Amino acid sequence: MSTSRLLTKRLGAAAGTAVLLAGAGLLAATPAQAAPRACPGSGPGDPARCAQVIGINPGSSLVMRTAPRYSAGAVARWGNGQWLELDCWTTGDPDADGHGYRYWMLVSTGSSSGYVNDWYLDSGGPATWKPVIPQC
Repeated sequence: MSTSRLLTKRLGAAAGTAVLLAGAGLLAATPAQAAPRACPGSGPGDPARCAQVIGINPGSSLVMRTAPRYSAGAVARWGNGQWLELDCWTTGDPDADGHGYRYWMLVSTGSSSGYVNDWYLDSGGPATWKPVIPQC
């Protein structure tokens, strides 16, 4: 995933087609998909919002942590394409790839909850998710 694609995502731009890594293949995503959306398996009226893990190097994983900092304990690890429910957002350590992005999401799955840096989610960035995801 190119740096310019991630920067465009973070600025909330809604133009063009993004390419997301998901599992072993590539999926083309429209700009409308780069935003919090209904979680897989949710029913009508369910307010839960989810995003997928993106931008993780092959052979690596996104570490869910007990607090929004990289020194916090690891809770779980997730790969590209994993769906995470977005509970709320906060700020913390900048992203691990050096872009200075400090937004973290408190996320959950059926088996765990913890914090991940939003840089690695297809949430669309603050302009997109702040209206629908509460601050922690």
